[in-house]
Amino acid sequence: MEHMPPMLAHLNELAAGLFVVVALGIVATRQVRACLKFFVLQSFFLASSALLLGLAASSAHLMAVAAINVGAKVVLLPWLLRRLLKDEVYTRREITQVVSVPISLIIALGLIVAAYFFTLPWLDAVSATGACRINVPVGLTGLFLGAYTLANRREALPQLLGLLAMENGAFFAGVAIAPDLPLIAELALAFDILVVAFVVGVLTRAVHEHTGTTVVGALDELREGGGE
Repeated sequence: MEHMPPMLAHLNELAAGLFVVVALGIVATRQVRACLKFFVLQSFFLASSALLLGLAASSAHLMAVAAINVGAKVVLLPWLLRRLLKDEVYTRREITQVVSVPISLIIALGLIVAAYFFTLPWLDAVSATGACRINVPVGLTGLFLGAYTLANRREALPQLLGLLAMENGAFFAGVAIAPDLPLIAELALAFDILVVAFVVGVLTRAVHEHTGTTVVGALDELREGGGE
């Protein structure tokens, strides 16, 4: 992993750069469908990095991780959300945000710089080379931007995508730090993601049908009206 062929190393750097770009897209977009598309792209670039590292290390495990991510996040997750949620929930409505898009992009830029400086001392301390010097800062960037998305959005589905974007960031760093994590753990995590998406989709659909909104902050205004 420390001595990747130049071509694979450059492709991994490209995947890392595009991973950050689509993470910024998740932060900036105001449509739920666009947010979902950016998340799918982010998951694809995560799988691409895992595949490239697997090819460099001749690791069938990392190639399997790439396949699991494509199957769970690029194919099954979007299909599941589209089956569960009505079209108007994520195509014809703008996302409610706490902070405006221009300010969010400035904050996101600060988080990217912070992620780089947070990881630099650790990478120098362990004399990390090769993929770690790319994947770890980019992974922490994805985790920070996902956490910001989760905090900045008020609706259930965008918050779910922010949470899953955090998981993508952790995975992007993890495939370089611990490439030999047992495959059963990857399978369990992929299954858990689909279960969480299913539960959130069902709840979001039910809330939207009864209240006409999926803004999480509006739920505290609900009152039990059985005897009134």
